[in-house]
Amino acid sequence: MYYEKRLKESKSFLLYCSFAGFIAAWAISGMLAIIDIVSQTPVGTFFAVIGISLGFEDVTSAQFIGFGLHLLTGFAAGNIYGQIAMFWPKLSPYNMYNGLFTGMIVGIALWAVLFFPLATFGIQARLDAYVLSAPNYQILLIASHFNGLYYVILGSAFAFHMVYGSIMGLIASRLYILRQDKKEFTRQRVRYDKRFKHRFDNE
Repeated sequence: MYYEKRLKESKSFLLYCSFAGFIAAWAISGMLAIIDIVSQTPVGTFFAVIGISLGFEDVTSAQFIGFGLHLLTGFAAGNIYGQIAMFWPKLSPYNMYNGLFTGMIVGIALWAVLFFPLATFGIQARLDAYVLSAPNYQILLIASHFNGLYYVILGSAFAFHMVYGSIMGLIASRLYILRQDKKEFTRQRVRYDKRFKHRFDNE
């Protein structure tokens, strides 16, 4: 019974953290337009760059692929955040401050482990190749606009990942607090019902 309850609570906690990661990724999508503004390209082009770097030559399809991967990564990062917090309770978002702090750590780790290598060895390498030889004019235009913005993208992405982690941690902590408040309310309600029933039986 104890293990079944623990498993149920663990699944709920992972769901909250995954949901928080997904919402945080969606929330910072608008901020990524700053990169598009700097590169003087239409809003959403950065997502197309992600898809193009994976080999998609149709810009519209690449844009949807990039955006989808962005949300999927946010969801997966939230899930991993939840799993780590389950094994190390001190890292769990048990209050707003801890959620903000640990969320920022997760955001920075995500930038260092995933985005930095991907941007360096995947995106930038592919853009450099497309500047010399692109499969179509649209990709050549995008590659030309993003040429020379490597450090700007890295720096901006670092800030965005910190914001992502902060939002994720705050949402996860809020959901966790609401869950604990609901459990406490349920316990108090049960105790009240028992006292009322006991008093009614005595009368």
